[in-house]
Amino acid sequence: MHKIALPERPNWRAYAKEVGFTFADMHGEPYWDESSAYEFSLEQIETDLEDPATELHDMCREAVDHIVKSEALLDRLAIPDAHRDLVLESWQRQDPEIYGRFDFAYDGRSPAKLLEYNADTPTSLYESAAFQWQWLEDQVGAGVLPHGSDQFNGIHEALAARFRAVFAPKSQLHFTAVAGNPEDYGTVEALGWAAREAGLGAHYCDLESIAISDEGQFLDDKDRVMGVLFKLYPWEDLLRDDYAKYIRDSNCLMLEPAWKAVVSNKGLLPVLWQMFEGHPNLLPAFFEADLGGGMTQDGPVAQDVVQSFSRAEAQLNAGYVRKPILSREGASVDIFKDGALLEQAKNSEYSDYPRVIQAYAPLPEFDGFRPVIGAWIVGDSCAGIGIREDKSRITQDLSRFKPHYIKA
Repeated sequence: MHKIALPERPNWRAYAKEVGFTFADMHGEPYWDESSAYEFSLEQIETDLEDPATELHDMCREAVDHIVKSEALLDRLAIPDAHRDLVLESWQRQDPEIYGRFDFAYDGRSPAKLLEYNADTPTSLYESAAFQWQWLEDQVGAGVLPHGSDQFNGIHEALAARFRAVFAPKSQLHFTAVAGNPEDYGTVEALGWAAREAGLGAHYCDLESIAISDEGQFLDDKDRVMGVLFKLYPWEDLLRDDYAKYIRDSNCLMLEPAWKAVVSNKGLLPVLWQMFEGHPNLLPAFFEADLGGGMTQDGPVAQDVVQSFSRAEAQLNAGYVRKPILSREGASVDIFKDGALLEQAKNSEYSDYPRVIQAYAPLPEFDGFRPVIGAWIVGDSCAGIGIREDKSRITQDLSRFKPHYIKA
């Protein structure tokens, strides 16, 4: 894995504007940055990223089955009491999932380490699936990259195949996001594009324009009943909204499904560690309330947790990350090293939630930037990657997106 300086395409900003990539620059700073790219070998992609991501997805599904049957874990994950049946029934029906994104720390040598699973509303989809693929084709065509250079990117094709597998031809799907957010719209439009390619209808409606019929069904801004709704709005917020009470009887299939509320939650991390302790792609992780020794302790702790912590104590003492169970874009995250605060997120809006402790896996550093590998899961397998980098150790909403290629 190397970071290679490359000439930018002379017309890329005009092309971005033409295709609606309006957030390529944000707040006076580049978001899309093709002044360099990350180079991988095929073995690194297939063995170190693709296969582990697919395996982790299977492990997460095992964790869902464990969590939804445990009132104690649902408490830990702060799933509202009123909607636990909604989550459980969604899992029991096997409501289909479409996509998700694992975030990895990976340096090209050591096993990739799971930082978190963005299982519900991951963004950066358009950049990953479409814009970086066009970058590859253009750079190979211009001779900047050698003929035969490739990219781990079958995301769009996998999404179309997934929609085709889940829904009957000509099924009508709705997509929604908060109005006025170009990045969110780019994500739902990328999904809608794949759905249309799969032979389905794809209709967009601003989240704020959704209404409820007298019969309790969701209606779009043209008063059409929504039978399938992809919402770029996280379950942890939706389950606390007034709309939540209508979901169960609305006859509307939600994408992502309600059971994803338990895997888009950072509480998944200690559950995975307890179920699969020592897995090469996992970091030791615990609920903060279970830990003493300078961290907080909240009542009796199961003996297996005590023993697991004892085995991981040296690694945690060297460095750990404290994360709220509900958090977005690195908000309210603290990194400690050798007992001292190393870095703290500027955004603290999630600081009131319970927290988990995860062993610290330092991101590799290239030219002062630290990349996080986003491994995209479509259906039940990994279909591609996208890379975000930042000078900070905490990846945030304005961290840069970098293209990648597989060396010919």
